[in-house]
Amino acid sequence: MKFLVLLILLANPVVASEHRVIEDAERQRDIPIQISFPMDVSSCSAENKCPVAFLNSGYGVAYDKYSFLSDVLNKAGYLVVAIQHELPGDPALAVKGHLYTERSENWKRGATTLKFIRTQLQSEFSGYDFNKLTLVGHSNGGDIGSWLFNEGVDFAETLITLDHRRVPLPRHGSPSILSIRGGDFPADQGVLYTEQERSMFNACVVQIENAKHNDMTDAGPDWLKASISNILLSFISGQCNSEEKA
Repeated sequence: MKFLVLLILLANPVVASEHRVIEDAERQRDIPIQISFPMDVSSCSAENKCPVAFLNSGYGVAYDKYSFLSDVLNKAGYLVVAIQHELPGDPALAVKGHLYTERSENWKRGATTLKFIRTQLQSEFSGYDFNKLTLVGHSNGGDIGSWLFNEGVDFAETLITLDHRRVPLPRHGSPSILSIRGGDFPADQGVLYTEQERSMFNACVVQIENAKHNDMTDAGPDWLKASISNILLSFISGQCNSEEKA
């Protein structure tokens, strides 16, 4: 049944989208974004706000290379904003030393960017709910989303990570959490929930058999993109598929 639902969604026409560059004058950053709209924009109004997802790419992957995720979310009624975090001139992501410490500057900068983009778009898109954001992120993008949640913001409600590995999932508040895991790289100690913590928090952690970390993009195999999409659809409809096999 879940594959039938996915096929029905994917059979719909391509949704509308637009690219922009938003200037953050204070930080001297020109931030590329892609905004893609829900299939039925007429249902979104100030009185009936549609949900919003911010999509954060993995390090070294362009912000608009996750269309398989944005398409599924658009067809489920979401406005999706894909954000380019790494810009020319930014320091390279550390690959040695204590990575949590060495990479924290990147995650802080990303969290600041998310807050800035929200402020810039919220008044323009009055038919969408920027006070209950869903943050979706692959790898380092998932770390950025986790970092923002751990700052204790009150405008983000749902966190979805694709094989993020460094920043611990939130241990406070009551966010809705989905973390989809690959099989070739483990997360650092303390990043994921223990079995006891899973029962304490509203969390769904799904291991995909044979999934590789670097394949969780548009360039990945079709079976993996379909599997991730099915898990995502189940989650936003209120279900947790605890196991997913190829």
